[in-house]
Parts: sequence; C-alpha cells; structure tokens
Amino acid sequence: MNLSIVIPVYFSQDSLYSLIERLLRVLPTVADSFEVFLVNDGSQDKSWEVIQSLAKEYAWVQGVDLMKNFGQHNATLCGVRLAQYEVTITMDDDLQHPPEEIPVLIGKFNEGYDVVYGVPKKMPHSWWRNLFSVLSKRIMARTMGVPTIRDFSAFRIFRTNLRQAFRNYQGPDVILDVLLSWGTRKFSSVQVNENQRESGRSNYTLSKLVQYTLLVMTSFSTIPLRLANIIGFLFTILGIIGFFYVVGIYLVAGSVPGFPFLASIILIFSGVQLFALGIIGEYLAHVFERTSGRPSYEIAQKTTDPAR
Repeated sequence: MNLSIVIPVYFSQDSLYSLIERLLRVLPTVADSFEVFLVNDGSQDKSWEVIQSLAKEYAWVQGVDLMKNFGQHNATLCGVRLAQYEVTITMDDDLQHPPEEIPVLIGKFNEGYDVVYGVPKKMPHSWWRNLFSVLSKRIMARTMGVPTIRDFSAFRIFRTNLRQAFRNYQGPDVILDVLLSWGTRKFSSVQVNENQRESGRSNYTLSKLVQYTLLVMTSFSTIPLRLANIIGFLFTILGIIGFFYVVGIYLVAGSVPGFPFLASIILIFSGVQLFALGIIGEYLAHVFERTSGRPSYEIAQKTTDPAR
C-alpha cells in the first residue's frame, strides 16, 4: 500500500517536528511508499518556516503555503488534490490524532470500505461541545445521504480516486466529508485513541461550530427549504383553525377578545415569515459566494517536490 498523508497546518510550529518524527516511525511499517503534505493555512507564526525546514530534511515531506487562511477543509482539499498515491489519510497537526493509530485505520479500511473515520473512544471536549458535535454529525449524515454513519472525524482514510467525483468543484464553502459522499456510500468508522492538544488551543469555538452546521445544512442540502415549507403549511392550517375558532366564539358569545387575539396571530405569522426568509437568505448568500468566482484556496508557494 502507498499512502499520501495530508495535514492542514494552522499555528502549529511547536508540534510539527514531533508529528513528523512519529510519522517516520509508523509509516515505513504500514506502507511501501509514502508522502506527507503539510498545507500551511495562513498561519501567522513560524509554521511555514518549520515546514520548509522539514521538507529539506525529509524527502517525503512537501510543504504548501496558502495565500491566506481559507479554512481547515479547504486546506485539506488542496492537499487531497495534490496527493500522488492511491490511498489518502488526513489528520490534524496538533497531535490529537496519534500517528500510532494509523494501522487501526488501515485495518478497518482493508475490510473493503472506501472511507473510514477514526473516532475517539472518549469525547475529549466539554459536555456542551460534545453535544453540539453529535447534533452536527447527525445533520451531516442526513445531508450526505448516509444516515448509518454517525461518527465523523478529520482523522480519515479514503481511496484517493474518490476526488474524481468533485474534481470540478469550486467555491469557498468546502465540507470534504460531503464531497467524498458524492463518490461512494461505503463509509465506516473505527474507534481510536485521541490525545489532548500538546500546545495551543482549539480553534473551533461555539460560534464556529454553529457556522459549520449552517454551512452543511444550506450549502449541500435542500432540507431547510423543505422544512420552511412544512412549517409554513402547518401555520397556514393553524390560521384556518384559528379563523373557525373566532367565528365559533362570535356565534356563541357574540364577541371576541380583539387585540390580544390579533396580536398573537400577527406575532406567530410574522415570525414564520421571517424564519422562512432567513433560510432563503442563507441560500442566496451561498449562491452569491459560488458565483462570485472566489476559489476554494490559492497556493502562494510550495517546497521542492519530494523524491520518489
């Protein structure tokens, strides 16, 4: 088996040397040939200098420096499109994904799957983040049309030729897992050990997790639009029922409480309209982004191609 390892890098100058040293101990035991792409995603520390140094020291390491910060999935997509070997592994740069767990991924992958995720045996974050992460993954599974897969991770192995399914994809909104689902339904996952970050802190705040979930829902699925239609229909039925209720009260009592009833009806229906308009606005924003010509990423420079 020949392996391409893709690692997006963001403010990780302190962990890269250790990461490459550990990969060097693991990769020769599981692959005939291998390469590692370190994609610097606009880091403002010395990550790029470290990558250049590693590329000079190790022939199988190649560095890619993006013009600015495009996002983790965009940087990963860049590396996936540069991969030369038939199997690709993606992982984080902060040593949360131990290189020593790569054989576990490969073992599950060899059972005949096209994509395998390495999911942590124990959720490493706070309860609220773990809860929101689970909800986001459920939404993504529905969006991908693979509801049986409930666990996703940046620690993944897949067949490189799956990129043919999204070879023409352009645009700033990238969710690699959704793109992979365009080429296969043979997904699986396996439990692996996951470590705490050895340095720095996570860049995924609650705000970014919410943005990520909205991106999944509105960039790669029409479910929210259908949900808005259903809600609008239900409230239309509610309005009809309310109308007959008012008529019934008038026929029985001869009068109806005017202002409170009218105010509540206005609030309900104006809220539904704003909700539906907000969803449509999200879609229009993504259409604007897709048609504006903005790329998924732009490469500023690369280190010398590794010897093969």
